[in-house]
Amino acid sequence: MSLDQTTLVSVEDLSLRHGETRVLDRVNLTIRPGEIVTIVGPNGSGKTSLLRAIIGASQPERGQITRQVGLKVGYVPQKLHIDRTMPITVERFLRLPGKATRAACREALETAGVPDLSDRQMSALSGGQFQRVLLARALMEQPDLLLLDEATQGLDQRGSAAFYSRIEEVRRQTGCAVLMISHELHVVMSASDRVICLNGHVCCEGTPEIVASAPEYRALFGTGTGGALALYRHHHDHSHDHGETCDHDHDHEREAG
Repeated sequence: MSLDQTTLVSVEDLSLRHGETRVLDRVNLTIRPGEIVTIVGPNGSGKTSLLRAIIGASQPERGQITRQVGLKVGYVPQKLHIDRTMPITVERFLRLPGKATRAACREALETAGVPDLSDRQMSALSGGQFQRVLLARALMEQPDLLLLDEATQGLDQRGSAAFYSRIEEVRRQTGCAVLMISHELHVVMSASDRVICLNGHVCCEGTPEIVASAPEYRALFGTGTGGALALYRHHHDHSHDHGETCDHDHDHEREAG
């Protein structure tokens, strides 16, 4: 199957197993150029498995994933372990395995919002700075699609909000699409064009206000997801007029949760 220019990635009827456990069941999604899509879901809901399948690191049990020809993907992991005793500067880290230019490093750090870190030791970075450097590294290839796997894990809410605000700026500057995994819907709310609530299957998807008010989302997360979400939802009580897609399989959600 070939894709038209309005689709970067198409996931169709995807099922995936880890050993005897089915972690994804008949998942469908598309990613279009320039949009920010966030996948939310409880622990064990298959979020990282879906991301790994999209980048080709996991083999599906059934279904297919189609990528636009020549698609360039940048990936920001949850964490990256670096020997804290190894002396390596940010610029040297970005230039591994040695093909990138100094100018390309500076441009990537500028886009990631940390232009002054080139000469800093990797071991001296704060958690937030480290994640910005990983973002810069993902941007080095000028990707069409940026994938983030809970890239703000370990940051406080202020740090997370700043990171997601930078992702919006990256999208504005580069035009790349973004697919990110997060459990912090109240933080990513303003940054997402579309949210997919995953719990082994797609429970609900749509704009952030649709997902926030959907019974499937509330069954998984409750309503106490922070003042920002409550405030946002208060202004969007008409969300069910927007044509959301919901799967009312509550029993499956409770079992998988």
